[in-house]
Amino acid sequence: MTAPTHILVIRLSALGDVAMTVPVLRVVAQTYPDLKITIVSKGFYQPLFQDIHNINFLEADVYGQHRGIDAVADLHNVIRSKIITNYLGWQGVRTSTIDKGRTEKKALTRSNKKEFKFLKTTHQRYADVFAVLGLPIDLNSHHFPGKRDLSPKLNTLIGVEPKKLIGIAPFAAYKSKMYPLDFMKEVIAHLDGLKKYRLFLFGGGDYETATLTKIADQFDSATVVAGVLYFEEELALISNLDLMLSMDSGNGHLAALFGIPTITLWGVTHPAAGFAPFQQPKENQLYADREKYPLIPTSVYGNKCPEGYEAAMKTITPEAVLAKILKNL
Repeated sequence: MTAPTHILVIRLSALGDVAMTVPVLRVVAQTYPDLKITIVSKGFYQPLFQDIHNINFLEADVYGQHRGIDAVADLHNVIRSKIITNYLGWQGVRTSTIDKGRTEKKALTRSNKKEFKFLKTTHQRYADVFAVLGLPIDLNSHHFPGKRDLSPKLNTLIGVEPKKLIGIAPFAAYKSKMYPLDFMKEVIAHLDGLKKYRLFLFGGGDYETATLTKIADQFDSATVVAGVLYFEEELALISNLDLMLSMDSGNGHLAALFGIPTITLWGVTHPAAGFAPFQQPKENQLYADREKYPLIPTSVYGNKCPEGYEAAMKTITPEAVLAKILKNL
């Protein structure tokens, strides 16, 4: 099979899903330096790809803009991406679509006759799409980029006192995979009391920003990032962190893009479904107790929480989270 010379990559949707394409595309670009890559996604996500030298970014509309493309990698496999893929396929362009493993994920998350096992990672599923197109890659050859430059605004935010920088992202798309805020405040209070760290609180939207502001007001070392920085500035700050504490959510994937030690907390979801942050050790993933809550994972994305499972994350103690943070630092 002749390898393509210009490939269109489609991945829309949520931040975390798009972020997981980045290390895969880095390896594709590194392995095939003469390959031209055009990625289609939401315009907001463009700063994610600025470290990849041979990528062009196209904001979620390719009709009439496919000249020179000889392959399409659909990393989304939903109606919107299928329309684009089929349209270009009819023009004679070679196409490949991700196998999301829906059947095995259904077996992993169902209540009856659950088949609990660790599935193929999403990163590898992305890599498999490129292999079909004649562009096989080895994710173990991935190289992380260096830290991004800090603007004067970010330098002011960090301050001049030499302290370790910790990002904390306590929110998630669903409450069932969000660490109880009173537990998170215990973690923050302990770190604040050590006087050794600068704590940056990440989130988005009015509610999360207001909630984080109330928390930060209680602690000298805590600073709210939500609503303060542009996305590109957030990425620069994240690349300079010493550690990120996150839920099963986008900020964990953003930190992992830069090789930052990332501790993730999992409620009714589980990394067995394949969504763990890139190349992060399993010991940095803290799960709810499956002996007490055997139906976990109850869904892939956390949108299904059986009655009685609302408190599953309380089985992850603040002491366990702190111990993991301090060990990494």
